[in-house]
Amino acid sequence: MKNIAVIGAGTMGNGIAHVFAMNGYKVSLLDISQESLDKAISTIDKNLQRMLDKEKISTQDKDNSLANITTYTSLPDGVKDCDLVIEAATENIDLKLKIFQQLDEHTSDHCILATNTSSISITKIAAATNRPDKVIGMHFMNPVPIMKLVEVIRGYQTSDEVTTTIMNLSKDISKIPVEVNDYPGFVANRILMPMINEAIYTLHEGVAGVQEIDTVMKLGMAHPMGPLQLADFIGLDVCLAILEVLQDGFGLPKYAPCPLLVNMVTAKKLGRKTGEGFYIYEKGSKGMKVAGAFV
Repeated sequence: MKNIAVIGAGTMGNGIAHVFAMNGYKVSLLDISQESLDKAISTIDKNLQRMLDKEKISTQDKDNSLANITTYTSLPDGVKDCDLVIEAATENIDLKLKIFQQLDEHTSDHCILATNTSSISITKIAAATNRPDKVIGMHFMNPVPIMKLVEVIRGYQTSDEVTTTIMNLSKDISKIPVEVNDYPGFVANRILMPMINEAIYTLHEGVAGVQEIDTVMKLGMAHPMGPLQLADFIGLDVCLAILEVLQDGFGLPKYAPCPLLVNMVTAKKLGRKTGEGFYIYEKGSKGMKVAGAFV
């Protein structure tokens, strides 16, 4: 397995492409937008340069990594010779089903199809193809070049052979894979999102302020980042979407998104990517300040 395609050139997609390219794999990076592809290559270049400046890689390593990546705006051209395709598009079930139908049509029969979804059913995605035994979840953590974990999620029909292949592949790119089964939120988000949601409820009900909640969790529970700052980092829209998957999947009130979260997403206060969530993020500033009153 040497030829990898990554669908989507956003934060997760360019990170996945970076990691595979740095480990000697030939990577096809696909996106419908050439501008997004150019931005992704620029990001990968900057991240590799940062590693070079810290003497973690050589100039040759950087050059080889960039040379391993080829960009495409056409899906058939980008995936035709691949052994593995990893979809890292927007967390939207209809979009993912459409992509997997196209991948099933345009990839070779031996090609494994993986999704980087953080919560959507692998079994449902696999059902859109004629190869459900070769569909699997590879849930990378953000930022991909730094975070070691990969959740490897088996769909209902994912074969033992495909699971073993992806577990070994994850180790080959210096990640630590953990095999889990296909239930809403898998493991990471089934545990993480209710915690974040509870932190938002704690703020919404006036128990404590933003910084106070994050400080308690950082200093009291040894979390590297408080839950509200982490929600901003993930994206409040993504948090809401995952909670809705959990609520729909289990039908339990404990997964109901906090009304404050719903209001903030409706108001487009999505966190770091929009410049404001629970904190305000100013360009060129490393510090953060609390965004304001939350009702």
